[in-house]
Amino acid sequence: QVDVQARGLPEGQSDVSVRGGLFESTGFKIGAVSIFDPQTGHYAVEVPIDPAMLTQPRLMTDTENALNAFNASMATLSYGYADIVSGGSLRVGFGTDALRFASARLSRGRNLAPGKSAGLTLAAAGSSGDGTLPDGDHDFKRFSGHFQVQDENSESNIIIGYQDKFFGWPGAYTGFASLPETDHIKQGLVVMDHRRSTDSGWWQVATAYRWLDDDYDFDRRTVDTGGPGSFEHETRSFSLGLNGSHRAGETDWNYSVLLAADRLVRSTDLTNGYFNSRTYLAMRLLPTRYWSLDSGAELRVRAGVSADISNRDEDALMPLAGIRWLKAIAGGDQSIGLELTRSSQLPGYTALNSGTTGLFGGNPDLGREFANTLTLSYQLNRGAWHSHAAVFVRRDDDLVDWTFRQDAPFARQANAVDLDVSGMELSLQYAGDQWQVLAAYTFLDKDADYGEAQVDASYYALNFARHRATLALAYQPVSWLELRLDNEYRQQEKNPLRTGDDHAWLASFSIGWRVPHMTKLAMDLVVDNLTDSDFQEYPGTPAYGRQLSLALGLSW
Repeated sequence: QVDVQARGLPEGQSDVSVRGGLFESTGFKIGAVSIFDPQTGHYAVEVPIDPAMLTQPRLMTDTENALNAFNASMATLSYGYADIVSGGSLRVGFGTDALRFASARLSRGRNLAPGKSAGLTLAAAGSSGDGTLPDGDHDFKRFSGHFQVQDENSESNIIIGYQDKFFGWPGAYTGFASLPETDHIKQGLVVMDHRRSTDSGWWQVATAYRWLDDDYDFDRRTVDTGGPGSFEHETRSFSLGLNGSHRAGETDWNYSVLLAADRLVRSTDLTNGYFNSRTYLAMRLLPTRYWSLDSGAELRVRAGVSADISNRDEDALMPLAGIRWLKAIAGGDQSIGLELTRSSQLPGYTALNSGTTGLFGGNPDLGREFANTLTLSYQLNRGAWHSHAAVFVRRDDDLVDWTFRQDAPFARQANAVDLDVSGMELSLQYAGDQWQVLAAYTFLDKDADYGEAQVDASYYALNFARHRATLALAYQPVSWLELRLDNEYRQQEKNPLRTGDDHAWLASFSIGWRVPHMTKLAMDLVVDNLTDSDFQEYPGTPAYGRQLSLALGLSW
């Protein structure tokens, strides 16, 4: 369901696409607050937090996304907070192309009173390498801390993170391999969150402050002057979120509110728009009613409304509704659902404030984007087997895309596009004692209308896999040995900017070894891009090559 499109490896820049959405259409949420980047959705995925401090992400689409999302019309990846227990880990590794990496984590938990505990985790990580292509080097550092207090009915979390990342990759954003591009991102993040359970449900409130300093160069061979063309930007953003759910009779009252503000503090190139700051208010209410049927099944009906308000753009009031039939079966359950949602988002400052001509052509008149989605889905869980199927149709109105014209080959333009999208997703998962298997398939079809804009090719909206199949295998013959193989086959929509094939088989392989009778000492051998595919995930941007790495780890 989640398509991760990478620029270089490792520690490059990746976009996350769900159901054929663009890089700005997928949001990221930690606890009760969304993390966003006002300059460009490319950087929204930059979250400077040690992954072990968070839970595995939950993918939210349709009404779940409409209820919880902020400025993300397709999907939201939602993270919770991991419980802090005393212990630690140390990991070091190396690989081909001068790859070096290391990470350290130390946690301490303490009981404060019966039923109440506190914990602190500190973590650091770093990585560097030359890359699998010339001018594909990187240098990465991250530091983060997590403080947590828990009792029987509540939990409070504070996370502070800082990240400094430099990476180079030919044609990373322009799609022209002749340009040795670099991007240097420094950012900090502070998140404070509190959740409390009540007799009728729960509520959660959080706040986040994020700053980002970006220095992008489309040609590292030139010297920055500090003026236009230097592509230096600095942004700040603040958000305050409230989520909750309370039961009254047979109805759950689900709600979320988020207040956010951002500022483009300084920029050498984003100077063409109407404003450099913006405030947002997102409010959602989604009552859910349950009925028990004579057949033993349950019927869940939800209908609500969402409102998106901004001091710089038009406001939007949007419906969301869904109905789901659920029934318990031997060893599991099954459900069928139909959901209808309308969601919106706003473009970032790179699209709004870039000059109308040049390497990245902006448009200050771009407005609110809308997505109208109808989804029919089916789920079946039985024992070790889990299956999912969904078909959907979506209408995207005024979606902001970056486009190309033959008569201006070294310029991209931000244009609004209307899209009619249809798709299907299937998945089957098995989790046994020795084997874990996940097979999935997605199909997408798009019909685009750019209005009067002259467009010969699309960098993002029409850069999608018409057919995409994945197969992930994990085999653990004994407790101290694990083998993993990830496969992806994709048949990409044709794009005149792409050189090479429109189809690809991508694979990665790893062997994990734990010292017998001493499982806290581990070794992992990883082969990325096992097939050495040269498929361009972005049209014109060179693919990363095969890379081997070996890591040694110790935990306690």
